[in-house]
Amino acid sequence: MSLETLHRYTRLESPTGDRRALAAFAEVLEADAADAGFHTAREGDHLVWSLPARGVTGHELLLLSHYDTVWPVGTLETMPWSVEGDTVRGPGVYDTKAGLVALLAAVTSLRSSEQELPAVRVVVVADEEIGSPTAGDLVRAEAARATAVLGLEPPHPGGDLKTGRRGSTRARIEVTGIEAHAALDPDAGVNAIDELVDQLVRVRALVADRPVLLNAGTIAGGGRTNVVAGRAHADLGLRFLSRDDEEAVLGGLDGLSAFRDRAVVKSTLLAHRPTWRENDATTALLARIVRVAAAAGQTLGGRPADGAADTNTTGALGVPTVDGLAPPGGGAHARHEWVSAQGITDRTALLAALITGLHHQPAAGTSQS
Repeated sequence: MSLETLHRYTRLESPTGDRRALAAFAEVLEADAADAGFHTAREGDHLVWSLPARGVTGHELLLLSHYDTVWPVGTLETMPWSVEGDTVRGPGVYDTKAGLVALLAAVTSLRSSEQELPAVRVVVVADEEIGSPTAGDLVRAEAARATAVLGLEPPHPGGDLKTGRRGSTRARIEVTGIEAHAALDPDAGVNAIDELVDQLVRVRALVADRPVLLNAGTIAGGGRTNVVAGRAHADLGLRFLSRDDEEAVLGGLDGLSAFRDRAVVKSTLLAHRPTWRENDATTALLARIVRVAAAAGQTLGGRPADGAADTNTTGALGVPTVDGLAPPGGGAHARHEWVSAQGITDRTALLAALITGLHHQPAAGTSQS
């Protein structure tokens, strides 16, 4: 049944920003979530599902996932669904439609059970793949009342969980210059492209002595070679290991000033996820998850990851957070993307065990009452 569900979800291509495609997939997800026993609601384009507590007080489990992918509609034509042994391929199967399948299967398996469980909230974000620019407030609000957060992003290769993430910021530098004829009156103009190039060199110098990843992802400007460019912009991707570096670099971006008279330089944060450093709360939660997994016959470990997700937000807030609970596989954002069929079954069992048993696990160094 899990593979059939994943096949349905994969056929519903859902690239970030495609409102029609996302809406069609959201309707199917909400129907399946309701069938599994969730109460469903929406906050904008984001899906919010909840299960009431059953015999447990003082605990609320928050699970984070997303239903957008990086793949445009039509990708299935050249990257089709396939199953070969344990390997399932298709756009979005690993990141992270298999995680949604495992979660819904896990909750469905608990529907007729009389086991105790805490209150459960699930946020399924619509724009995670571009940094969740519209989901941050929702994630923060839900995290404020959660006692633990589980992320349904893909795990490390081999299946280990994620206990920290680099901070991730998408920023835009925009330059406004003055257009003029490039041959007859060049001094009357201010070239926005030239100014932007100098600004990019300045930003590169800003991160040069820091363990910061900087990628100039897109650049655009001007229009004709005989016209001094009046506008230019670049979109940057930044990844941070520490909050100190994050604050220094973002402060530098905010303080950019023009090299050229009459040029105007503006920097804007398009999306921002704070640095999530592994901490005692995360370590303790991981230890509890490892014990639950061991009781279910599964062996797990955990370590920080370079990629970013919505768990950056909850982890940075200090809420006990562990990510990577989607099924194992590989090739995220690559044409060879794949997920393990057995991994879906294993993660389904693990998620069911965590929902019903995580609150029974004492924090490290304490005894269970």
